[in-house]
Amino acid sequence: MKLVIGNKNYSSWSLRPWLLMRALDLPFEEELVPLYREDSKSRLLQHAPSGRVPVLHDGELVVWDSLAIIEYLAEQYPGVAVWPRDTEARAHARSVCAEMHSGFTALRSHMPMNCRASHPGKGQTPAVLADIARIDEIWEDCRRRHGLEGPYLFGEFSAADAFFAPVVTRFVTYQVPLSEVSDEYVETMRSLPALQEWYTAALQETERIEASEPYA
Repeated sequence: MKLVIGNKNYSSWSLRPWLLMRALDLPFEEELVPLYREDSKSRLLQHAPSGRVPVLHDGELVVWDSLAIIEYLAEQYPGVAVWPRDTEARAHARSVCAEMHSGFTALRSHMPMNCRASHPGKGQTPAVLADIARIDEIWEDCRRRHGLEGPYLFGEFSAADAFFAPVVTRFVTYQVPLSEVSDEYVETMRSLPALQEWYTAALQETERIEASEPYA
């Protein structure tokens, strides 16, 4: 399989399937298409009709959108716990991932992902604070229900952690105050080797995307 992604410093959508595949040791090669260049759209349209990242190629098959890619991986690797193994936990994980996938627009707008930056306190509008409170609530609830099974949202690492990984990077960049449970979860994710690998690559990138640098 080949996963087409955008800049690691900025592309939150790309991080999700990349992190899942790396953390669960699913074999793939990556192709990085720098975003916001004159030829970015045309290059991405060669990979998928959406013209966006991420895109997964599996032979002649093309799957785009991070949620669709993760669901495809779950089907292709039924022996790997892409989603939690328990039925109720799996339904819960899909619910919070769908909420993440379609919501939290204020957080996305005012706290863009930027692994290289440090902007403590920036972007905390009332709408963003409401998004943060809801995410804190989700994480606390998941950890309360599944904390005995492991350190991640549903015990074992799963798609849920991959979906919230870009939020973890945002909370680090903007030094967001969280509950004790959520702070511990952020540290758990920061110690994940796959996320550390992503960060290392992001810090080595030199390209600057002005749209993702509102507080520079």
